[in-house]
Amino acid sequence: MAEVPSLYDWLGGREVLLTLTTEFYRRVALDEILSPVFAHMDADHPAHVADFIGEVLGGPVLYDPSGDGHVRMIGHHLNKHLGETQRRRWFDLLLTTADDVGLADDPEFRSAFVGYLEWGSRLAVINSQPGVALPPSSPMPKWSWGAPGGPFISDTSA
Repeated sequence: MAEVPSLYDWLGGREVLLTLTTEFYRRVALDEILSPVFAHMDADHPAHVADFIGEVLGGPVLYDPSGDGHVRMIGHHLNKHLGETQRRRWFDLLLTTADDVGLADDPEFRSAFVGYLEWGSRLAVINSQPGVALPPSSPMPKWSWGAPGGPFISDTSA
């Protein structure tokens, strides 16, 4: 029986994610709802997001090799006061961009990918509200194919 590839490998790896995030953030800069949120992002932002998503989807640890990548990502959202309008626009624009750049579109992959984007974007909104504190630690989420117990696997040590 063949080994099941990670979502990262299935979608084509870092270069495909970098193509997606580069085009996505180009569009974000032109979007009236999202451009104010990302007005101060640096030129490396698409690469950092590609590395974060890649790690979550089973790729190499490139976002933050220290092991605190998830805490670092949470920290980027603190006190941003994001709402559902921004979350939904981010989600819709990312999926449209995924289609336009030719990201894998088979139902099994897209189901897992959309599941992660829903979960992650809703978590970003929660962590962006006033009074949320940065946790001392938080394991990097690991997302995989849907299976009994759900697609989200947070403990990969087993």
